Amino acid sequence: MIDRLEKEVDMLERHLQVLRMVIENEPIGIVKMSNETGYPHHKVRYSLRVLEEENLIEPSSQGAITTEDTADFVDDLDDKIDEIVEKLDGMKIEDIPEIEG
Repeated sequence: MIDRLEKEVDMLERHLQVLRMVIENEPIGIVKMSNETGYPHHKVRYSLRVLEEENLIEPSSQGAITTEDTADFVDDLDDKIDEIVEKLDGMKIEDIPEIEG
């Protein structure tokens, strides 16, 4: 159950790292991103596809570039992550007596 969440968080981290690279280096291609992040080409390509489907990047002849929606997404990102962290903190089972077994 928790393993699936951890995998999703890892994938989100990769998507956001790829998005950060596009923002900082646009236009940028798959090979450069793969070389700089250490992620295989197919994982970078998948992250780019996800980001494109979310309209956060778009392809150009020189590589991936940001869209008009990127800045708003980035502005809201920290608040959304804080909300999720708060929700996860509320799910902790700290005050339950020790379970024997």
